[in-house]
Amino acid sequence: MAWQLKGQLIENCSCNMFCPCWFGVQELMIMDQGWCAGTVTLRIDEGDSDGLDLSGRTVVIRVHFPGPTMFDGDATGRVHVDDGASSEQRAELEAIAQGQKGGAMEAIAPLISTWLPTSSSSIGAQEDGETITIGVGDAGEVRSQLLRDPEGNDFTMHGGGFIMGFGLENAEMAPSGCAWTDSDLPEESVEMKSGARGAFAWSG
Repeated sequence: MAWQLKGQLIENCSCNMFCPCWFGVQELMIMDQGWCAGTVTLRIDEGDSDGLDLSGRTVVIRVHFPGPTMFDGDATGRVHVDDGASSEQRAELEAIAQGQKGGAMEAIAPLISTWLPTSSSSIGAQEDGETITIGVGDAGEVRSQLLRDPEGNDFTMHGGGFIMGFGLENAEMAPSGCAWTDSDLPEESVEMKSGARGAFAWSG
């Protein structure tokens, strides 16, 4: 069963400045806090799975890695799908987000030992200039703001690592001020600071 998704990917995590996991070099992937809380948000512009239209849907993948590195695994995750999705769309997006259907999440999924029940959440986005804010029900908020120097220049990454792994041509550095609460996760309440975003293309 073939599927494809295209849209905007927003990554946030609890590292203080910029998540070293983006480089994909195992010896550099030391978590600032000794553990990592993160989200990957997929704003799907167009997509389908075996003929089922998935365009216009939003998915937020929330994960907690106990550390000290991502490759130590034993992570806990939860998928949030916007409540405008049908039950069929939600099932397909859950399977894709959990790496069950190949694609970008297939390599990460073995590191996540526990998937909490998928949540159908009210997910709404607001854009104010270069800042994107996405509310995810009562669970939290994703906030992404492009990083610029005093002269107004932005910072963009190209190359391998998670940039290629997440199906991005490039990733713009976009730190956040996210707040997130989930009583089923080890770090119940957490602030996420690091962030990046870019246009993604996934398929399987």
